Amino acid sequence: MKILILGAGVVGVSSAWYLAKDGHEVTVVDRQPAAGLETSFANGGQISVSHAEPWANPAAPMKVLKWLGREDAPLLFRLRADPRQWAWGMRFLIECLPSRTRHNTLTILRLALYSRAMLQALRQETAISYDHLEKGILHIHGNEQELETAHGRVDLMRSHGFDMRIKTPAECFEIEPALRASRVGIVGGTFAPEDESGDAQKFTANLAALCAAAGVRFRYENAIESLSVAGGTVNGAAVRDADGRRELLSADAVLVALGSYSPFLLAPLGISIPVYPVKGYSVTIPVLQPDKAPMVCLTDESAKIAMTRLGNRLRAAGTAELSDYDTSLNEARCTAILDRVQQHFPGAGDFAAASRWSGLRPATPSNVPLIGHTRIRNLLVNTGHGTLGWTLACGSGKAAADLIAGRQPDVEFPFLRP
Repeated sequence: MKILILGAGVVGVSSAWYLAKDGHEVTVVDRQPAAGLETSFANGGQISVSHAEPWANPAAPMKVLKWLGREDAPLLFRLRADPRQWAWGMRFLIECLPSRTRHNTLTILRLALYSRAMLQALRQETAISYDHLEKGILHIHGNEQELETAHGRVDLMRSHGFDMRIKTPAECFEIEPALRASRVGIVGGTFAPEDESGDAQKFTANLAALCAAAGVRFRYENAIESLSVAGGTVNGAAVRDADGRRELLSADAVLVALGSYSPFLLAPLGISIPVYPVKGYSVTIPVLQPDKAPMVCLTDESAKIAMTRLGNRLRAAGTAELSDYDTSLNEARCTAILDRVQQHFPGAGDFAAASRWSGLRPATPSNVPLIGHTRIRNLLVNTGHGTLGWTLACGSGKAAADLIAGRQPDVEFPFLRP
């Protein structure tokens, strides 16, 4: 079949890889000049199955209230006169119920474990490089109550086949010796030894090159204007190139992987999806003294910041901000991340030369992504991955290819049906 994929981020390109392997004629369209230049560009870099618990959890509402008005808050709602934001926020509160959190955690966990296995198989097959490390992820905790809460999460995930362990401060320092210099109090940690890391943008760009070698066509610098529907099926997408020329790209099936912008393309067809942008920030610091910078992936649970070694760079990413589609940099939030990293690893890098970035993560209220068919049978979606797009990309792409082929995916997940 002729498959049109809209979006060349890590999710769209991963989908293209598996669809091409199935023998389809695949075209990927994106408004950027290359793959992986929006949400996938400078994310936290972690393949973090251990982050399966969603932002929507029983502790979240009180934290949101406590952090209101704080520019450096890890989770910040900027209330807008936007019915979509209010509707999303109300559904988010419902997903914070303990039963919903448990259900969503296990749903995400299953897909994350599957996706990590797909990534490992892809890496073995292709020898793709992307500054990847297989050293696990250490979650460090700054207070006893936070660590006690983590015990329940660890017990739940261990009972469902995920290896995660409670660690004392001394054990945390053994896992990552660079933490010994930290000026932040650490009362303990949780360690996921099988988690991984890597540069999502490098992965996306290199996988796009492998896709192109396998026959996938990429139409960059093409703005996607609308979907064309006739007789109850989608038959293509109207695009406009950098010179303003318009064209209808025909297809037998269309997969929408446009992240936070997916709802706008679907709405004219009467298809509503609960995806809203959650803005995240990152800083990337050149490493000057390798022995003072971490090699193991870290997540500072108190500050909600992920720290990842990417070759001779240290990437720190975090915070979640609901502020509509504003992509501008907030210096206070970037500085808060940078200051926290400097407290943990003084002298490790050239903090003055750090690059700063912000991007929009497409989130559902539950953090469970939307993968599968819409009510238009040959129109599918692969979006809503929130903070876990890199973690879930390969599993989501493989599952989307299975659904298009009429196969049952190998993972238990609530895939969308026509």
